[in-house]
Amino acid sequence: MNLSQARERRVHTGGIELCVVELGDGARPTVVLVHGYPDSKEVWSEVATQLAEQWHVVLYDVRGHGRSTAPEPLRGGFTLEKLTDDFLAVIDAVSPDRPVHVVGHDWGSVQAWEFVTVGRTEGRIASFTSMSGPSLDHFGHWIKQRMTRPTPRRVGQLLGQGAKSWYVYMLHTPVLPELAWRGPLGKRWPRILERMEKVPAGDYPTASLPDDAAHGAWLYRDNVRARLSRPRADAYAHAPVQLITPTGDSFLSERLYDQLESWVPTLVRRSLPAKHWVPRTRPDQLASWIGEFVAANESAGQEGAPGPQVTAKGPCAERFGGQLVLVTGAASGIGRATAFAFAEAGARVVAVDRDAEGAARTAEMARLIGAPAAWGEAADVSDEAAMEKLADRVAAEYGIVDVLVNNAGIGLSGSFLETTGEEWKKVLDVNLWGVIHGCRFFGKQMAERGQGGHIVNTASAAAFLPSRALPAYSTSKAAVLMLSECLRAELAEKSIGVSAICPGVVNTNITATTRFAGADVAEEERLRKRTSRLYGRRNYPPEKVADAILRAVVRNQAVVPVTPEARGARLLSRLSPGALRSVARLKPPL
Repeated sequence: MNLSQARERRVHTGGIELCVVELGDGARPTVVLVHGYPDSKEVWSEVATQLAEQWHVVLYDVRGHGRSTAPEPLRGGFTLEKLTDDFLAVIDAVSPDRPVHVVGHDWGSVQAWEFVTVGRTEGRIASFTSMSGPSLDHFGHWIKQRMTRPTPRRVGQLLGQGAKSWYVYMLHTPVLPELAWRGPLGKRWPRILERMEKVPAGDYPTASLPDDAAHGAWLYRDNVRARLSRPRADAYAHAPVQLITPTGDSFLSERLYDQLESWVPTLVRRSLPAKHWVPRTRPDQLASWIGEFVAANESAGQEGAPGPQVTAKGPCAERFGGQLVLVTGAASGIGRATAFAFAEAGARVVAVDRDAEGAARTAEMARLIGAPAAWGEAADVSDEAAMEKLADRVAAEYGIVDVLVNNAGIGLSGSFLETTGEEWKKVLDVNLWGVIHGCRFFGKQMAERGQGGHIVNTASAAAFLPSRALPAYSTSKAAVLMLSECLRAELAEKSIGVSAICPGVVNTNITATTRFAGADVAEEERLRKRTSRLYGRRNYPPEKVADAILRAVVRNQAVVPVTPEARGARLLSRLSPGALRSVARLKPPL
């Protein structure tokens, strides 16, 4: 969106003129977006466009940035007190009779922490969403705690954040930052953002960047040392706060927010795998989380409405809350357990299986467990056309998938010489081509969206454990493992992670449907019952595999052997492949 097409007004305060733009219906609750350094309001253009479909959205150029004027003199003109004056002037103009929802990024968040913790704004702020910018008061107390009671861990945290804050020291030097921004750095900044942070250009940054960055250096000079050395003791938030933490932020440590609950009575935490400039790189996810938080706090103000609890309480809830997760083979076993685990973490779930009733049951249970929404979809993963239609339908009706779990699979046992061509085709169609179809269609959508994602492919310990009894199955899973490694390399530049999960012997119903090459009906049934008893005695639950899948996504792990035997086989395949080959020659007991 081009913000020049929005409604614009000028707000005068403290001898300066602020450029304010508005989108959406002015009668609806107001969301105020505050930009950071060295940005202008255009950093929010994608987020603002999406939020404006439901809310009254207001953006303004901070003093000295964009189309707002700069104070004279610059020194002393950017204190948090004066920035708070500006904020109050803006909300008096755009929402005089109703509290506003504030969203801040980087220095916009630093400012907004001041807004939400000082007495003169109490009652004017309905909620605050913070990202990539701490309260300077909280930061000051964080430093003092670690200096007065040092431990190896606390000293490590201080040193780590100190290294990340290198740019703060540079900005305190006189004249040099201004010369750099108005010279080579200002010219190269768009390319730096594009290469280092994967930030798309569009209408950002604007031509005012060199002057914005030069003026904005006074944000640091006027506030940082004063507040860090003498932090306020009463910096408690008087409105609900949503904290969104990019886990790959190059400038701020996640540890800065460890004691935040002591300052914020009502706190919702979110995290996402991204770098610093999330308004540009993850606008869809931000708009979703901001809109959800605003809606929850608006309804909380109504008589009889529930409070602003918008996240699930399960493990990984702050990471997956509200995200869209699609799981194939979800009617039973590992797929069903995985769908439930993501549901418990607050994700929206699409459960896919050839068994339409089973997929629907999984979706229904996922909603009961905690998924804000869940749907069952019938599809055969081996059918290319069906998977392409499924991907198109999911994108149109539910959105672009954030996490794809290619889990559907079938078993096939028997010697190579007894395995027919048709049996080979069937196992490869499901176990390998099913994964390929999922990666092609859903992975392409992730890549085209350009906002990251994650793909999980269920392989097997059989991928690196040769066996004379499982040539077709092991081949299919080894191919899935290598496919995952190749995709991981290719999609890394798109911020899409790829993980291969390698369970071992897990107690699922795959044994009840496993085919045994060369066996007649009676013999196949006997072998199925025997295998089911063995798996039942092992009794490794699929829920543990599901937990491993969530951890793999959170940690962006490449290959994850799950069970002890899978981990042992993986290690042996690297240290002593000859031993595995010897074991592979053993004939399994019948």
